[in-house]
Amino acid sequence: MEMKEGTKNRAAFENDGLVAEQDCFDGTNQQQKPENFLHQIQYLFVGILFGIVFVKAEIISWFRIQEMFRFQSFHMYGVIGSAVAVGLISIQLIKRFGIKTTRGETISIPDKTFDKGQIYGGLLFGIGWAITGACPGPLFAQIGSGFLAVIVTLLSAIAGTWTYGLLRSRLPH
Repeated sequence: MEMKEGTKNRAAFENDGLVAEQDCFDGTNQQQKPENFLHQIQYLFVGILFGIVFVKAEIISWFRIQEMFRFQSFHMYGVIGSAVAVGLISIQLIKRFGIKTTRGETISIPDKTFDKGQIYGGLLFGIGWAITGACPGPLFAQIGSGFLAVIVTLLSAIAGTWTYGLLRSRLPH
């Protein structure tokens, strides 16, 4: 399936004789077959494990995040730096050895292009992260840890995503 940058295409996925059409944008998951419920359960377990690691490593701690933005501690910079290093090594291994998904599908990593909207989005994301003490990943771990006030942050993140989708065509890209 060929995707042109900045275009929207319809993709047909066949599963057990049924064909489902789905809107695809550049950078979206382009797997050949949709996953059934049992395949998706594995992501639930990985997410729970990921949340436990976040809690134990204090990555979801509002105080740790504030320390980072005040340049008072290396803890979060070390975690983020380690994640970037692991990501870089993983991408290189995937590209060099042609590693496939657990379902045998080829992994394709398209080249990224830079545009000025990324600067605005990054600044807005960073400001929101500094104010709330959370980015989207740890929100669920914070809620699961009993910090129920974070539900307001989650709802705000959902509203912001919805607003972006609504205004996307009028924003700088």
